[in-house]
Amino acid sequence: MINDASRLQSDLQTIVTTLSPEILQDTLALRLEEVLYRYHIEHRASQDLENDMEDKLKLFLSSKRLEGLSEKTLKDYKMELRLFIKHTSKAVVMIQTPDIRNYLASLENIQTSTMGKKLTVLKSFFGWMVKEEILLRDPTAKIKLPKKKKRLPKGLTVEEFELVREMCQTKRERALIEVFYSTGCRLSELSSMNVDTINKQEMSTTVIGKGNKERRVYLTFTALYHLSSYLKERTDDCEAVFITQRKPYRRMSNKAIQDEIDHIEQRVGLKNKKITCHTMRHTLAQNMLDNGAKLEEVQNILGHENIGTTQVYAQVSEERKQQAHKRYA
Repeated sequence: MINDASRLQSDLQTIVTTLSPEILQDTLALRLEEVLYRYHIEHRASQDLENDMEDKLKLFLSSKRLEGLSEKTLKDYKMELRLFIKHTSKAVVMIQTPDIRNYLASLENIQTSTMGKKLTVLKSFFGWMVKEEILLRDPTAKIKLPKKKKRLPKGLTVEEFELVREMCQTKRERALIEVFYSTGCRLSELSSMNVDTINKQEMSTTVIGKGNKERRVYLTFTALYHLSSYLKERTDDCEAVFITQRKPYRRMSNKAIQDEIDHIEQRVGLKNKKITCHTMRHTLAQNMLDNGAKLEEVQNILGHENIGTTQVYAQVSEERKQQAHKRYA
């Protein structure tokens, strides 16, 4: 048992050296040796340690739910972490940096953005365990997030946006396009929008954004007109602004809304530019900046927590100004 005692003493000394001032290291090391001498030490092999990752996952999700994370985000966290648990099958205290790297290396044929998302979830999980003092060290701390390809968002030109409007065949399609552009909403925000939140006098409505945060967004005259026209033709009592076409009427899902946009895109047939729900958001941001809006104003409209996220639209705007100068000056 001497070797086991020495191993434990070495492990404890490692902890002491990381947590104690250098002047106390020798004294504490001697004291540990005195204390451990009186104990019978038995080393537990790593395979004897209970895999407690599932329990820690439940605690992590509960903590994040209290912080106000949306159910969709929690669901994504749960899915990603369970994939890691299935691959690793180790107790939390046994997981080291190589385990994280081996897991990420096993993920073949995935995009850099997907890899970054998975690592971000792992960093959040293990970082939380360090803060909660469940772990002393974060095994993801030494692993850097992959560099993202810098792709500037592309909005629609005035001509392209008018063509999109013309290709709408139903009142619901036109209302979707106009509300997307006017409010700058994300897909999930538009899907969760309710009829009783629309204030026609103030030409505004409220949406629930990232982090379960509520914010007010605004409707142009055009958006309010087409939205009102769509709502008037409905005979249901569903609370959602955008609903399915067939009974039983229910809120349109994110996928259903994207499918609707895809149908419009197929009719428009733009080359080298895809029309998505986010395209409308980009178009609004670019137009606001080109027309003199301040970056902070665009940030509030889009619901960006960090103004750095909004800054990318300013770069696009400057690029368009430069092109206009070359063309007309």
